[in-house]
Amino acid sequence: MKILVINTGSSSIKYELFDMEQHQVMASGMAEKIGEDTSLLTYRKTLPDGEPLEKVEEAVILDHRKGMNRIVEFLIDPEHGAIRDRDEISAVGHRVVHGGETFRTTTVIDEAVIAAIRENIPLAPLHNPANLIGIEIAGSVFPNALQVAVFDTAFHQTLPMKAFLYAIPFEMYEKEKVRRYGFHGTSHAYVAERAADYMGCPLAELNLITIHLGNGASMAAIRKGKSVDTTMGMTPLAGLVMGTRSGDVDPALPFFLADHLGMSLKDIEALLNKESGLKGICGTNDMRDVIKEMEAGDDRAKIALDIYAYRIKKYIGAYFAVLGRVDVVVFTAGIGENAPYIRKLCCRGLGGFGMEIDPERNTKAGNGIREISFLNSKVKILVIPTNEELRIAQETKAAVEPPFPGA
Repeated sequence: MKILVINTGSSSIKYELFDMEQHQVMASGMAEKIGEDTSLLTYRKTLPDGEPLEKVEEAVILDHRKGMNRIVEFLIDPEHGAIRDRDEISAVGHRVVHGGETFRTTTVIDEAVIAAIRENIPLAPLHNPANLIGIEIAGSVFPNALQVAVFDTAFHQTLPMKAFLYAIPFEMYEKEKVRRYGFHGTSHAYVAERAADYMGCPLAELNLITIHLGNGASMAAIRKGKSVDTTMGMTPLAGLVMGTRSGDVDPALPFFLADHLGMSLKDIEALLNKESGLKGICGTNDMRDVIKEMEAGDDRAKIALDIYAYRIKKYIGAYFAVLGRVDVVVFTAGIGENAPYIRKLCCRGLGGFGMEIDPERNTKAGNGIREISFLNSKVKILVIPTNEELRIAQETKAAVEPPFPGA
């Protein structure tokens, strides 16, 4: 079975083709800057001799349909393509950002599912419309493949009401579905399962705190395999300090900005989503640059890192309280996997919780799962590379193999 995973953004299509029988990536790449004067396409695969192949092409791609057709041309290229024709693809797994309360699991797409994703656009106005474009185009480009929706929010649908409700008039939840949803669900689910494999026990017997630190960042409290709390909220703006997002702020801040600075709602939304976080404090959202500037003596960079880690540490403490017992803490995603200084800051002073990070193991580079806590640490601290695309492919495969809904 060959499954194509696609993540459609407003001006991009990221793709990865999996051979699920051989458990390998056949090809991957991206179409970027769709609709702009010059678009960029990349295509990567591993040749039979083990050598990597990468093609980079500049072109004019006016819309997503042309972008998808060009991706297919890469995939079926007679010389370096990964497949002979598009009918080799059994299913297309789509990352859909917001499933609202409608979707608790991965779902085979039909007209009713499309309608429900469209109904959830108010909850994710920047993402769900692009996801729907990807679904519509993939359905026409791959007419013989099943289309499957994998929702960022689905993993967190196990949150109890006390964790997901906001203390605002209850009618706002009943009528408008205003509540905490959480995101990065595929990543949190993937690393939780990998942690259970590493620990050699069923996930249903473990309590974990998973920490996904990329340009976007979130944490989850996972009890016996089920998400019971998470830092992001109705939107991905809440929770941790991120690359350009503020994370938690006083809810009255927008009123202050509007009243005293005359900012519009649109300007405030842009400020909190695109000009805040690390970028807002020290001028850059690239963690590698922030650390370099801190090491060079930049005070603003040091403040940014201290705030960033302090917020994570506060949520670690909160999730210890939520779970009662924690067996494993997992760091993942670009920063979580590759920034030992950040991991050290986040774990500093948590010995009272049974978290003892080993400085030598923390700074030692490696591939795959790495344990960075002392051997006698009560709580295991792990670094686990996430693989959201693989998780989407796995869930897609499970959804389309009989018995699947409607079979």
